[in-house]
Amino acid sequence: MRGRRWRRVASQVGRSVTVWAVSTVTMLVLAGILPDFQLQSADGDSATSIAVTAALGAGAFGLLSAIFWPLLVRLLLLVPALVLGLLVFFLNGSLLIVALRLVPSGDSEAAPETAVIVAAVMSAVASATGAALAVRDDDAYRRRLYRLADRRRRALPPGPSSPGTVFLQLDGVGHDVLRDAVGKDLMPTVARWLGDSDSDSDSDSDSDSDGDRTVTVDGARPTHRLTPWRTDWSSQTGASQLGILHGSNHDVPAFRWYEKAGREVMVCNRPTSAAELQRRAVDRTGDGGLLTADGASRGNLFSGGADEQALVLSIATKRRSRENRSRAGYFAYFSDPANAVRTALSFVAEVGREIAQSTRARVRKVRPRVSRGGLYPFVRAFATVVERDVVVAAVMGDMLAGRTSVYADLVAYDEVAHHSGPCSRDAEKVLERLDRALALIENVAEHAPRPYRIVVLSDHGQSPGETFRARYGLGLGDLVRAGCGLPVPRKAQRTHSGAEARAAVRAALRRPVEEGGEAHRPSRRRSEPLVLASGNLGLVSFPDVPHRMTKEEIDARHPALLTTLANHPGVGFVLVRSEEHGGLVLGAYGAEIPLDQLDDRPGPLEVFGPGAADAVRRTHSFPNAADIMVNSAYDPADGGEVLAFEEQIGSHGGLGGAQGKPFLLSPLAFSAPVDDGEDLVGAEQVHRVLRRWLGEANGPQVPLAVEPEERAA
Repeated sequence: MRGRRWRRVASQVGRSVTVWAVSTVTMLVLAGILPDFQLQSADGDSATSIAVTAALGAGAFGLLSAIFWPLLVRLLLLVPALVLGLLVFFLNGSLLIVALRLVPSGDSEAAPETAVIVAAVMSAVASATGAALAVRDDDAYRRRLYRLADRRRRALPPGPSSPGTVFLQLDGVGHDVLRDAVGKDLMPTVARWLGDSDSDSDSDSDSDSDGDRTVTVDGARPTHRLTPWRTDWSSQTGASQLGILHGSNHDVPAFRWYEKAGREVMVCNRPTSAAELQRRAVDRTGDGGLLTADGASRGNLFSGGADEQALVLSIATKRRSRENRSRAGYFAYFSDPANAVRTALSFVAEVGREIAQSTRARVRKVRPRVSRGGLYPFVRAFATVVERDVVVAAVMGDMLAGRTSVYADLVAYDEVAHHSGPCSRDAEKVLERLDRALALIENVAEHAPRPYRIVVLSDHGQSPGETFRARYGLGLGDLVRAGCGLPVPRKAQRTHSGAEARAAVRAALRRPVEEGGEAHRPSRRRSEPLVLASGNLGLVSFPDVPHRMTKEEIDARHPALLTTLANHPGVGFVLVRSEEHGGLVLGAYGAEIPLDQLDDRPGPLEVFGPGAADAVRRTHSFPNAADIMVNSAYDPADGGEVLAFEEQIGSHGGLGGAQGKPFLLSPLAFSAPVDDGEDLVGAEQVHRVLRRWLGEANGPQVPLAVEPEERAA
């Protein structure tokens, strides 16, 4: 035992000396390349003197970084996260200048801007060297993971034996997209879990595209099963994640909608709206959420009742302790200067990658295509680099602390797919990186104080297709105004995107209100409707009428409006309330089908597949359903395309195609999500499945769920 301890100490000393030597060489090389960085006096010094100076400078820089960097970041915790990211280079450069002044010779100096460059390069090289030396050393690898993870680890009772559960949400990744990625060998970790270790082999595999999949290829033993599930009509993160984490997404008709009672526009990725939606769900179920027993919520819209919350939108506007503040997760990551430098450099590289990819798409005149200029390259880089790195590090910290349950959302794919397309090469590259994140989390489980079962799921998919405006030259708002007999502006404003990553950026910048979006309390003239978009789902409301208008009332006010919408080739169907029939679905050529007759006469809903009628009936029962609900056309024969009412070529939010078919990838150690021949339908049912699995883990039991109120017919 004593010999092992000494070998471990010797190994650690050897790695430290090696990193110091590599840092010294790096400093010497940079001093020879950069004109404003010198390690010798004006009269010149011997090579030995310069080498000693470099060694002392590198050692002082490493020591200062280890001692003062966590303190500096802690002092700057109140600074918005993105600003902190930009301060990384400045702080590193300042530490280098101090280190050079501590060198006894006093001849070393560097211009401030040069010090920033030197410090960044040295931190990156030292980090890479340390990681490379620790690859074959399990103890060192575990210590490295501890440093990457949350440093505020809690003490647990000795030897927890019951397994914990990690739920990883790959935002926007549809069931078929995941299967295609496995088949293309883009996600080897997922392929190994499914037993597809040789995805490109010619071996036959038994699979059911509409059901659970647990296949064995070339003798590989699967550890997980892949199950598709079907979303509600509102196929977007707000509705799905609220249902998954809190057991109820009642009265969430879309990503954004107008509530007449409060005269307010609700937006799922607005912190105030997210907090209110979470409160309503808790009141409805009588339960705090999926994560109430020793849980952690990371990077989500909602907390799930977790004690540990970081980067959670619903608490972004609250005053909480530093440990539970929504941005607290950034400190855990940026307190390591190597992490900060690596992420900052990756951020810059991702911005350049997006600019190059969008330029190539414009030059090649790729269709469909949307604008990807302005701040979008930075939003994409935040989602695919900063948010991913910070959330993964937080999850690792939770596992190393032995938490019972963790739920985390990774939004990278969703953000890229919105603008590049769900099946684009850009989106596939993101899937490759997400798979590497899954592999890293799997490796951490080997060093955690308790066994972990990893569940991967998505909240919705994405359906491809050009925008409604690109296809027809006008937006949904323009079409509604034309149907009302109102003037249509020649150059209408674009509809703002509802991508989830923008919410994380705004929260990081402490600007929670969606700029350029809808006002909280719109002031409109009596005859002007309010038109909101959620992917390929449109909502039309008349703010001056305090109740949900009926078809008869709408026809009396605007006789041509409903006919204009229902007969437009870009519209699949329209839902309104009728005094005579209750809910009424309108389609082209005068089709009018009451909701209670949809099973016998599906009409316009037939093309949307099984479950569409039930989804529409449920949304019709919501108190805040819009006066007019509009779903875009859907063409399953043309690649499953829909027409987004927002500026997105990969969209979700309504009915039609892959957007309504996410996945659930679960360990075989858990019971099957549903019985054979049954479908997994709705986020609320997914919540019940996940809650059952937490009970099966034989750990601290979650409180029993109070069944939601019976849904109205």
